[in-house]
Amino acid sequence: MSVNPARSVVGGATAVAIEVPTAERMRELGGRLAVLLRPGDLIVLSGPLGAGKTVLAQGIAAGLGIGQTVTSPTFVLARVYLDGRLPLVHVDAYRLGGVAEADDLDLDADADSSVTIVEWGAGLVEGLAQDHLEVVLTRPTADQAGEVRTVRLLPSGPSWTERLRGLLP
Repeated sequence: MSVNPARSVVGGATAVAIEVPTAERMRELGGRLAVLLRPGDLIVLSGPLGAGKTVLAQGIAAGLGIGQTVTSPTFVLARVYLDGRLPLVHVDAYRLGGVAEADDLDLDADADSSVTIVEWGAGLVEGLAQDHLEVVLTRPTADQAGEVRTVRLLPSGPSWTERLRGLLP
């Protein structure tokens, strides 16, 4: 994968920042993350519109062997995919008004056996899993040239800290 990884320490855990030049490379990064996934994993995606959250989720789904087309769950709030190595629950929390509305989705019902990806979930869903991976995506602003996205992987808990060590050299 053509990325430029950089590591830093955030809150005692090693964060990884990766420059991703294209949508295809974003999907490849998702595929590499999928290899690390276990039942019960929570991935919280944040970043502005168009940063690549759904594209990363598509790569994760493909890496899990999900054959269905993965689209943004913006209007249905959540989509469930059962045909991969692990079940995938893909959620868009953009329209949720707070933690209470996130709780109303009953995401914890399948949390132990599935991988749960929540777009726009920062501050709303971290309580679903003791360890989770926060993924912060940024894209160039209107006054910046290029399409390169920066993906910051922020592990929460010892499980994700250890697994991220194997993601990149």
